[in-house]
Amino acid sequence: MNYDLIIIGGGAAGIAALKNAYDPSLNILLVEREKSLGGILKQCIHNGFGVHHYNEELTGPEYAVRGIESVENLDVEILTETTVIDIEKKDSVFNIRMTNTHDGEHTRSSKSIILSSGCYERTRGAIQLPGDRPAGIMPAGSAQRYLNMEGYLVGKKVFILGSGDIGLIMARRMKLEGTDVLGVAEIMPYSNGLTRNIVQCLHDFDIPLYLSHTISDIRGKSRLEGITLSEVDEEFNTIEGTEKDFDVDTLLLSVGLIPDINMFESLSFETSKKTNGAVVDQTYQTSVEGLFACGNALHVHDLADFVTEESEKAGKAAKTFLMENGQKNTSFIDLEASNNIGYVLPQKLDMDQPFDSVELSFRVTTKGDKGVFVIHQGDQEIMSKKARFVVPAEMEKITLKRELIDTTEPISIRFEVTK
Repeated sequence: MNYDLIIIGGGAAGIAALKNAYDPSLNILLVEREKSLGGILKQCIHNGFGVHHYNEELTGPEYAVRGIESVENLDVEILTETTVIDIEKKDSVFNIRMTNTHDGEHTRSSKSIILSSGCYERTRGAIQLPGDRPAGIMPAGSAQRYLNMEGYLVGKKVFILGSGDIGLIMARRMKLEGTDVLGVAEIMPYSNGLTRNIVQCLHDFDIPLYLSHTISDIRGKSRLEGITLSEVDEEFNTIEGTEKDFDVDTLLLSVGLIPDINMFESLSFETSKKTNGAVVDQTYQTSVEGLFACGNALHVHDLADFVTEESEKAGKAAKTFLMENGQKNTSFIDLEASNNIGYVLPQKLDMDQPFDSVELSFRVTTKGDKGVFVIHQGDQEIMSKKARFVVPAEMEKITLKRELIDTTEPISIRFEVTK
């Protein structure tokens, strides 16, 4: 029951991490709570996956199969239908408490861990919608699973709150199944979904998008009967006199995703209020030595391809840590999000680690047809990069060369919109 590495989660992130952490000399275990590997990809039957990583367009299940096939012949142990309950660290050993129907509750130990446990959807309770509490209100991802994997149509007259990608994709999916999709509402003045999904899922099917709107009332007894939509001001307060009533039997929520790391609170690693995930350095190691995080368990991605690419790096870093008996260093430089940047990853640079460059991933907080990303260290501008058609829903990336870093002061990145 003792391992060198335990990977928690067998979706796109866990599979990629496993493939790149593997070495015949290492004893590795992957733990997945569902019956098979693949994670959320299994229910995403639409195409659009793999363009960056495989240079071809795949459906979610096809993308998952590619990953599964890449690890199925590796000499590692894979536990499915197994749920991790808690993790504790004593000295240099992680003790992972887990349960399944075969072994019951038991503990396995490891020198290191990769958290690739994915994310979960915000629910109605998290956003405090006003009105009645009838049936027919659910996260868009749950509706996607019901329809695509279990063949159950959740409603006939549908409205969607939130313009995240799952919500946009489900608007199209429900329309294709013959339901009446009355619209998508977004509280922000811009959509939180990819531009291609706005075009392909809403515009192509004449589904209206209500920006700067939210639901101000819900009506229904045993089943949802209707909603009221209202415009909001710059402070997100509803504007009186802008109400629009819709008769619907189903409300799907696409109001954000949260990294699924709550079960690991006993580890007490540093977390980010902006990403709700762990704070990591460029090797994806957290503030706890030997604990790595990647994929949507670290921060919510817009593309599975980027999850794979990031997790490959985390897997390689974990293998290096084990093969070289690595230790957590303390010579860090902070990376900070400045004007018009929501967050940046990694949040720290470990300057004791050898690296020629580091890829920064970040999201903006405002739209811009033209602009420039500017990186500062102290009072000195060390790099800039022009950008076009920048939107908050899409991840941006910049490669920062180590040779440009010449002090120990924090590094910040900002976005300037230009004409």
